[in-house]
Amino acid sequence: MKLFFHWLIATLAILIAAYIVPNVSVTLIAALIAAIVLGALNLFIRPILLVLTLPINILTLGLFSLVINALLVMLASYLVPGFVVGGFWTALLFALVLMVVNWVFHFWSRPLHA
Repeated sequence: MKLFFHWLIATLAILIAAYIVPNVSVTLIAALIAAIVLGALNLFIRPILLVLTLPINILTLGLFSLVINALLVMLASYLVPGFVVGGFWTALLFALVLMVVNWVFHFWSRPLHA
């Protein structure tokens, strides 16, 4: 049930980020699939890319991670029909907005401890 809830949050975050960022279009079905694809890319490919780019990531104080996220968004847009990202800079902005929207949703969904 928790996995399904996270999938719905990711889908909603993709839809909101696509609405905010210009030159990004996504359908509801494509957003559902893109949430799965982005999750899989972040699970399997992102750690490899982070290790391979560790020296440049250290030099940029972690900001190169945003470039990696943008590249993963572009890869997801190539893999998922109906999810279109205009270019690299659009993907970078989309990745930033998606990160913020995901953070807000997960902040609201965490349980309150007294």
